[in-house]
Amino acid sequence: MASNPMGQCCVIGVKHEGTAVGEVKKIDEIRTYFTYPDDKSTQKAILILSDVVGMDFINTQLIADQFAANGYFTVVPDLFKGETVPLNPPAGWDIQDWIANSMPKVDAVDATIKTVIKHMRGDLGVKKLGGVGYCFGGKYVCRWLKPGSLDVGYTAHPSFVDADELKGIQGPLSIAAAETDHIFPADKRHESEEILQKHTVPYQMTLFSDVSHGFAVRSDISKPREKFAKEQAFIQAVNWFEEYLKE
Repeated sequence: MASNPMGQCCVIGVKHEGTAVGEVKKIDEIRTYFTYPDDKSTQKAILILSDVVGMDFINTQLIADQFAANGYFTVVPDLFKGETVPLNPPAGWDIQDWIANSMPKVDAVDATIKTVIKHMRGDLGVKKLGGVGYCFGGKYVCRWLKPGSLDVGYTAHPSFVDADELKGIQGPLSIAAAETDHIFPADKRHESEEILQKHTVPYQMTLFSDVSHGFAVRSDISKPREKFAKEQAFIQAVNWFEEYLKE
């Protein structure tokens, strides 16, 4: 695998303060967070595939709003049909039990993403579509990074990515990695680098010191180095899309 399965670190972090400006609507029966750029254009868009805390997590919605503020129509679908994981779950809660009994299967997640992309590229008029995957969502950015689906990809601290999924990408991919990360540790980063070096698509991998798994979404922004890394990881994504998600 190019990254390991999830662990307890995937649900630990800090809830951020702020008020989301988007709205929750449905694509078919899929609850989805929508947020628009100032000009309301939908031609350039971002599909955020969230971590297991889900689309209702304020941190994720604020990130979506930031992409919208940078000119991208942004949507965040509920990949888990409401069966998400609480941030900082109580003692005794076991993520491995959730993975075994509650985590949606790959086919189910793929079906959700297929429906959302079809609606975005059809009824919503999206011409160019970038994918953003945090932790759990990173796997699916790789799976859907192909013509007609996602044109460009970005992932931070990905989990569950199979080597063959990374080998199979067909568009530019940017990765933000944490110095301390048991899910995407040094050996998996190096394995991913070796795969990407043999690829024909543009790629980028940035390693941030002084942060751990989940930093791009759930970091403690009261700590200057964590705040800096989170902000830089977001800027990395925006710059990547500005370069490769052009008409």
